[in-house]
Amino acid sequence: MACFLLLKAVKHTEVLAPVHGKSVMEVCIFFLYAMILLPGIVASVHQVKSFLNHTAYLSCYFPNSQKTDIKDLRIFWQKGDVEVVHEVYYGQEKHDNLSPKYINRTKMDMDKWTLQLLNAGIVDEGQYTCIVQHRDKGSPKVIHTSECVLHIIANYSQPEIAWLHTGELKSNKYLNLSCSSSGGYPEPKQMTWLISHENTTHGLVRHMDISQDAVTKLYNVTSKLNITVPTNTLTNISCLLYLGEQLGSLVSVPLGIEIQGEEMEQVKINFFGPLIAVIILITFLLGFVILKNRNTLSTNQSVSLAV
Repeated sequence: MACFLLLKAVKHTEVLAPVHGKSVMEVCIFFLYAMILLPGIVASVHQVKSFLNHTAYLSCYFPNSQKTDIKDLRIFWQKGDVEVVHEVYYGQEKHDNLSPKYINRTKMDMDKWTLQLLNAGIVDEGQYTCIVQHRDKGSPKVIHTSECVLHIIANYSQPEIAWLHTGELKSNKYLNLSCSSSGGYPEPKQMTWLISHENTTHGLVRHMDISQDAVTKLYNVTSKLNITVPTNTLTNISCLLYLGEQLGSLVSVPLGIEIQGEEMEQVKINFFGPLIAVIILITFLLGFVILKNRNTLSTNQSVSLAV
């Protein structure tokens, strides 16, 4: 009963559960050592990033300053409190106790003390613990532990601006735009609209609609902008998707807009009005000349016939 209570109290129970023929007493002794030594052994938590569907590399950060032979070590990788990710039993990789979703997906680099997690997915995000035991004249003892947190990254598509307003551009100074990006992970932090004209740029933060695919867990984001742009001035509009401090930002291709004002339209009217009048006058004169020539030709033909 005392051993059972001890097993329930230790955080790493599941990963260290394989007995491999050892007596219950030896297992209890090991967990007693783990309870005493783990608080002082665990170092800072390391942050690890991996692209979606790529291999994630989880280092055990074991210096092995004593040059201990791996045949004298037991190495366990565990996710959270219950999932056994990988096990190396005195130099041999064991798969009997692995959680089902990690079978045939892990491989240990013995030289670099690094676990390779193949085809890492979003469900693999979380905290992993590496525990190293040493067998030396008696019961195995915990000589090293380390923890790392795995973050999965999926690239968002480059943000694209779509035109949503109705009506002709030259007759509408009010623009309704939309910027969207899709297929990314993790959830982005913010989308900012960048408006530039006459060598000045300012940013506008607007509401960002976020949706997540129920199956892939990837995010799609959209932001809308209603804005008045100055007339007779080139305005460049782009949107910037901020992914977070560690991942940076993505920016769209700028949209160049120039709306002509009423004065410019009036100039066009004043220019085309006289031009049209001249064209009409020339057409009228040409018609008069052609008609006169026809009458003269008809008269000459009549005189000829009379003679």
